[in-house]
Amino acid sequence: MKRPRSSDALVSALLAVAATMSAGPALAGPDAAAIYRDTCATCHGEARLGGQGPALLPVSLGRVKPADIAKVIAEGRPATQMPAFGEALGADAVSALAAFVLREPEVRPDWTEADIRASRVEGPAEPVATPPPVADPLNLFVVVEAGDHHVTILDGDRMEPVARFPSRYALHGGPKFTPDGRFVFFGSRDGWITKFDLKTFRIVAEARAGLNMRNIALSADGRWIAAANYLPSTIAILSAETLEPARLFPVADLRGTPSRVSAIYQAPNRSSFIAALKDVPEVWEIATDPNAPPVFSGLVHSHEKGMVEALATSKGLFALRRIAVEQPIDDFFFDTGYRHLLGASRDGDKGVVVNLNVGRTIATIPLPGMPHLGSGISFDWQGRRVIAAPHLNQAKLSFIDATDWTVIKTIETAGPGFFLRSHERTPYIWADAMLGKARDGMQIIDKRTLEIVKTIVPEPGKTAAHTEFDRTGRFALVSVWEDPGALVVYDAETLEPVKRIPMRKPVGKYNVYNKITFSEGTSH
Repeated sequence: MKRPRSSDALVSALLAVAATMSAGPALAGPDAAAIYRDTCATCHGEARLGGQGPALLPVSLGRVKPADIAKVIAEGRPATQMPAFGEALGADAVSALAAFVLREPEVRPDWTEADIRASRVEGPAEPVATPPPVADPLNLFVVVEAGDHHVTILDGDRMEPVARFPSRYALHGGPKFTPDGRFVFFGSRDGWITKFDLKTFRIVAEARAGLNMRNIALSADGRWIAAANYLPSTIAILSAETLEPARLFPVADLRGTPSRVSAIYQAPNRSSFIAALKDVPEVWEIATDPNAPPVFSGLVHSHEKGMVEALATSKGLFALRRIAVEQPIDDFFFDTGYRHLLGASRDGDKGVVVNLNVGRTIATIPLPGMPHLGSGISFDWQGRRVIAAPHLNQAKLSFIDATDWTVIKTIETAGPGFFLRSHERTPYIWADAMLGKARDGMQIIDKRTLEIVKTIVPEPGKTAAHTEFDRTGRFALVSVWEDPGALVVYDAETLEPVKRIPMRKPVGKYNVYNKITFSEGTSH
């Protein structure tokens, strides 16, 4: 069966206005609905829910500069299925069309278990490339290239690409690997999950778990894949073997208030998924073990009415546990044993520590500047376990004692950053400053002294971000986050560059071994 491919150019333009335009009445002039029906519906669906191309709804469009929208609609994008419409439509119609797709639909779209099942497609019979001899399959890297929406498979021993194939539009949240490292799952912003075989280099199957998806997680036993959805507000759980739907959770609090799902995580020590909810003050835990013991979801407080409610006991596979918190928290980090969850508060000035065993908040940590905990790392320092995290709104890193939940130290950096990375076999942390003026620098912090010892600039004037190590910790790969961009390979001991690999905006690269062993220096 032929797999539908994402036509990305129109959406890339429409993403722009989504961040700046609000829904409003229909524009006078051209009939935008008719233009959409005649021009766009074949690829993007009559209801804008997607088809061959991705969904064209405000919630699913993301963020791109507003000036890009009309240009891409008018001019198309080379080397994609998106043609140019400017000459055929004219400037007024292009503007009307751009505004139309950013208006909320009259009926809020849904995506049911039946829709998930109907969306499933088998991968092509032929592999995307002839699998080459690979000395260590667990030292492969999966590289997500956002510049042209492709994935490259990189041999981590030779630092050479061995395969490259087109992906769904806007992969997001990091790929997930089965425990044996053979299969990798990708999630896209418009809800598609793709299963890829790293042995045969073949796409196995795809299914659409939602219309606007934040990320995916794989259960510790490799049997279940979970999707965190903004639209609709659901958690979808699929069979990792077949991508058939197994369970669909509509997400709402006890009073029926719906919530988007910010993210979902695997908690391997607990045989569960942990979900961050965007709009209600709860944390959800879903059992992935059929023999899971009964768990109480704890107490849910209504602060407006002073009410307290307790939920019934639940047990078994996909049992749901609710943990009440004072306010919505997200961007989670977990301690080593997955006993505690560290989340960021909505106001962005503190961290909230939840003891998952007892189901309640036990501490708050002052962390002004919007901590980005999801990209933090942990390591041992002077006999203590320490969590390090960057801040999205301030040029600093925070080091937190994971025993008493105090801030050990804060160091100033060249600018706000997004990612931290390290490895068990290196004494260094690599921190970007990609959200500030010094975005081309990668700062190296000594884990023994908690001080910056060097700044590396892979390419002057170009954004440097997202370091990832090979299996052994000998090499560190840094993205030149541009299109065209590159992966720059560094000797992790000497901090000197050893190779440059051209790429199309490599937003992330993921080493199989580090991911399946939960390396302390990488995100999970």
